[in-house]
Amino acid sequence: MSQVRVRFAPSPTGFLHIGGVRTALFNWLFARQQKGVFVLRIEDTDQDRSTDESIQAILEGLKWVGLDWDEGPFRQTERIDLYRSYAMQLLEKGQAYWCSCKAEELEARRKEAEAKGLSPKYDSRCRDRGLANLAGDAALRFKAPLEGETVVDDLIKGKIVFDNNVQDDLIILRSNGYPTYNFSVVVDDALMNITHVIRGDDHLTNTPRQVPIFQALGFPVPQFGHLPMILGSDKARLSKRHGATSIMAYKDMGYLPDAMVNYLVRLGWSHGDQELFTRQELIEKFAWKNVQTSPAVFNPEKLIWVNAEYIKISPPDQVAQALVPLLESAGLAAEAKAVSAGWLAQLVILVKERAKTLVEMVEWVRPYFGQAVAFDEEAAKKFLTPAIAPVLGKLLARFEAFPAFSKQQWEEAFKQLVEAEGMKMGQLAQPVRVALTGRTASPGLFEVMEVLGRDRTLFRLRQGIDRASRA
Repeated sequence: MSQVRVRFAPSPTGFLHIGGVRTALFNWLFARQQKGVFVLRIEDTDQDRSTDESIQAILEGLKWVGLDWDEGPFRQTERIDLYRSYAMQLLEKGQAYWCSCKAEELEARRKEAEAKGLSPKYDSRCRDRGLANLAGDAALRFKAPLEGETVVDDLIKGKIVFDNNVQDDLIILRSNGYPTYNFSVVVDDALMNITHVIRGDDHLTNTPRQVPIFQALGFPVPQFGHLPMILGSDKARLSKRHGATSIMAYKDMGYLPDAMVNYLVRLGWSHGDQELFTRQELIEKFAWKNVQTSPAVFNPEKLIWVNAEYIKISPPDQVAQALVPLLESAGLAAEAKAVSAGWLAQLVILVKERAKTLVEMVEWVRPYFGQAVAFDEEAAKKFLTPAIAPVLGKLLARFEAFPAFSKQQWEEAFKQLVEAEGMKMGQLAQPVRVALTGRTASPGLFEVMEVLGRDRTLFRLRQGIDRASRA
C-alpha cells in the first residue's frame, strides 16, 4: 500500500470553526497513526469572499490546537493555470464542452423545471452543439456519465450507490476562466497524491460529481470518508446562535488546546468508555470503525468538564504559560511580567482544583499579585472587625518571630493561638483569609501563605489589622 496522504482544505471565507477543526483533527490523527502525510491546502478561489485575514485565522487556529501539517499551505489561486490546463485536456478528449447559456437563462429554466416537478439540473442543451468559446464568455462543462452508477465505499458510512442519471453536467471553468470547486479539488487531490479524502458529510453530494472527473482525467480515485455533522442542542446544524463556533474564541474563553482536541475527537468517535486521552493515545487508538455515522451534538457543559479535568492534569508550567495572555487581557500584564514562570506555576497548582477555565483561573489568582490586597467590602466588614484586630496582632507577632516561612511552624503557631484565645479555627481562619486575599473563599490558608511568601503575608496581615482597627 502506498503511503497515506490526507489533506485539510478549508475555504478562507471566515474564521476556523469547530466542525473544520474536527475534520482536520481526524485527518491529522489518521496521518500520524499511519506515519503518513498531512497536507494543508487553502481553497481560495472564491474571489468575493476569500481573505488573507481568514487564511491567517485558519493557520493560527490549527497551530493553537497543535495540528501541524507536513506540506503546504498550498493556495489554489496560485494554481489557476494548472486547472485550466487539465480542463483543456478534458475538452480535447471530448469529455467537456463549451456552454453559452447565460445565468438568467439557466435561472428561468430552473424555475420552470421546479414548477413542473422536475429536477432543476442543467438540461445539457449545449452538450452536443460543438460550440467554440470565440467570444471568451462561455463556461466549460464536464460531460457527466448519463447512465450507470457511481459506487463509493465510504470509510465511515459504508457502501453508497449514486445513480448517474440524476447528475448534471457541472461547470468546471466559469465564463471568467476561474475553476469551480468540484473541478479544482479533483486536480489538487490527484496531483498531491491524496489517498484518503476525509471531510464533512455536507460534501457527500459532491462525491459522485468528482469521482467521474478523476476517472476522466485518468487519475486514481482516492478513498472517501464523510464525517457526520455537529449539531447544536436543538439538533439543528451548529451555528452562531448556539454560541461560539470559532476555535480561537475558545482560546479567549480560557480553554486549553488539549482539552479542545480531546472534546472534539469524542464528538463522533469513541474508544470504549474512556473519556480523556493523551495525544499519543488518540493516535494509537484512532480507528474509522469507531467513528459514528449519526450527527454529534455539541454539549458546552461536557466541554467545560473536559477542560476542568485538563487544568487539573496538565503540567502546571503549561497551564501557567497559557494563562499569561488572559492575565494580560484582564489588566494584569505588568503583574504577570514581574513574576517568575516558576512562581506562576506554583500559583496554578494552588488554584487548579477550583477553576474550570483559564478565565475563571484569572479571577482566582488575581488576589496573589502585588504587595497590597484589594478587599471585598462585604467580606472586610463582616470579618475584619475591631474585636479581631488584637488577635490578628498576636498572630502577626508569632509569625514575625520566624525568620522564614515554614508551613509546619506557622500552622502550629496558628493552632496554639486559637487554643489560647478559646476560639474555633474558623473564627480566626476567615479573618486571616480576608486579610491575605481580600475574599472569604480561597485554597488552604497555609498554601496561600506559601505562595505569598513571608514578607507579603506579614505585610497583608498588617494591612488587615489596620483595616480591622479602623472598622
